[in-house]
Amino acid sequence: MPGRRAATGVFASTDVFAYGASAGLAVDLLLGDPRRGHPVAAFGRTAGAVESLLRRDHRGWGALHTAVCVGGTAALGALAARTVRNRPAASAALTAAAVWAVVGGTTLGREARAVGGALAAGDLDVARERLPHLCGRDPQALDGPAMARAVVESVAENTSDAVVGALVWGAVAGVPGLVGFRAVNTLDAMVGHKSPAYRRFGWASARLDDLAGWPGARLTAVLAAAAGGDPRGALRAWRADAAAHPSPNAGPVEAAFAGALGVRLGGTLSYGGRVEHRPVLNAEGRDVDVADIERAVRLSRRVTWLTLAVCATGRALAGAMKRRNA
Repeated sequence: MPGRRAATGVFASTDVFAYGASAGLAVDLLLGDPRRGHPVAAFGRTAGAVESLLRRDHRGWGALHTAVCVGGTAALGALAARTVRNRPAASAALTAAAVWAVVGGTTLGREARAVGGALAAGDLDVARERLPHLCGRDPQALDGPAMARAVVESVAENTSDAVVGALVWGAVAGVPGLVGFRAVNTLDAMVGHKSPAYRRFGWASARLDDLAGWPGARLTAVLAAAAGGDPRGALRAWRADAAAHPSPNAGPVEAAFAGALGVRLGGTLSYGGRVEHRPVLNAEGRDVDVADIERAVRLSRRVTWLTLAVCATGRALAGAMKRRNA
């Protein structure tokens, strides 16, 4: 019957994402990242193999590498989605699997808490051993307070990169958006840094990551302000300090988290032996202490579920407008 087909179509275009993403986040909450055969690790190996074939100290070859890796991943996601597009339950299951594969919120919180637990116990050696699981800073150059600050900054940035950005692109483009965004983000981590070896080859990956991460970073900052303890402070820090950050996406997120938590972030840090002096975010705040790690993890979790609500609502409204104009 026409009415029944229309109802099925409505489910396929709107509710599939809400149900699938909710299920995927629930699985992530229960299990964390897949322990074996992680799809992101498989993508990394494939991208590395493609890099070995295309690597030149040239932006054009780097752009080709980016197009092959990201475009190929999104195409596989589109093919998988196409095979189940007329089966809402299968589509929701595929979305759930994709969300579980690309979202890393539970593992992010687990690693942050591991460092926080070591710091609380006064075991700096263990904290330094675990810190590289979260960020690429030189742990030997950091004392306890500096490691706590690094963890909070990493939780903030990765909430956007590993959770919110993926859900936003999933809401916009379904499974291809989910896996495509994670491919962009992973590729940027592999070749997008400004080392001499990748300054040109990784340029396209870094710029694409900036572009793809833009909406998720702003949504993360808005939701951190809304869900944190000091909305006005979060918005004030975002407005005053974000633009001075070297990253156009990490700046708003870290500034909003700093204001929401009432702490100071930024300042001097070390990557791979290279010292950077970054601007202070929320200079009116206090120094980060170990207890702020747990507060940051809880704020990240609240932002995650608020993102799901915003994305599902956005898809429902877009679907309603499309039906009205049809």
